Amino acid sequence: MARGNNLNAILHFEAVARRGSLTVAAEELSVSPSAVSQQVKLLEQQLGIKLFRRKGRNLALTLEGEQLFQTSATALRMLSEARKNLGKARETRRLNLRVMPSFGVRWLGPRLSEFIDLCPDFDLRVDAAPDPTDFERELMDLDIRYGSGNWPAFHSAPVLQDQVLPLASPEYLATLGGLQVDPAARLNAARLIDSARAMCQWDFWLWRNGLDVTSNTKSVLMDRSSLALQLALDGKGVVLESLALAAPEVAQGRLVPVTPELPVFTFPAYWLICPPRHLNRRAVRLFTDWIAQKAVDHAAMVSDLKTQLGLHDLEINAATELAHGAPD
Repeated sequence: MARGNNLNAILHFEAVARRGSLTVAAEELSVSPSAVSQQVKLLEQQLGIKLFRRKGRNLALTLEGEQLFQTSATALRMLSEARKNLGKARETRRLNLRVMPSFGVRWLGPRLSEFIDLCPDFDLRVDAAPDPTDFERELMDLDIRYGSGNWPAFHSAPVLQDQVLPLASPEYLATLGGLQVDPAARLNAARLIDSARAMCQWDFWLWRNGLDVTSNTKSVLMDRSSLALQLALDGKGVVLESLALAAPEVAQGRLVPVTPELPVFTFPAYWLICPPRHLNRRAVRLFTDWIAQKAVDHAAMVSDLKTQLGLHDLEINAATELAHGAPD
């Protein structure tokens, strides 16, 4: 008999010995009683001993059967525990992460190889989706959300600030009269590109800066920041976007500030959230420590970039000012 069948016969024998019945053992193993009986007989034939004797309607172990049962039950229990421990070890190396699509593509994606190098044995799953995670129904460890930080039921930690300002290609800025004309004149002549999911949009930004562009009738509304930024890179308008997503293109000079004399609106916008219990997972702790350091590095780079461009900040309270937007 093949070795694979040896283990199968032991499994059937152990179930019968433990339950004291072929029928009950068969129900537990989801096979027929005749299949269980055949496996027990094969094992008895191989060993050359009787393992059971009839006791009414039930089966009782012989002395040899009792010895084999004690040994096999212990071995199977050890195998089961080892399997569970291996499963737990695998779970500690698995990280399921959800991110906002544009953030995932433009900020996290270019840095993610560093985390993979740091944890090469990890199983990483990244889901880019705009909808927040239902942690009670979905197998997700962490969610990086865009918003004002109001998630009272969860652990939440700020990752990045939004640093919002109007950006355009240098060629498009030149068509608006460049920096020689005043900010209102530049923007009245521009096609204004909005990101539908952004907390800070053109109406609020213009109102907060006291600019009147009511004569402007050209606008575009995009569903994703990545789409809005691409349109600006293609020289089709001025996008109101964040240096969190546009810093590489600004550093390269492919996008330039359209109103450098006006402040950069700054507020916490990207948050790492999860149920507090998830912080006990090793994979979660490693990722949160790693992304916190990447965020510090990013903030330093953006600070240097703003200094080079002569930009200054204006801190905005996202939970109050942006929640209400510009007045009617």
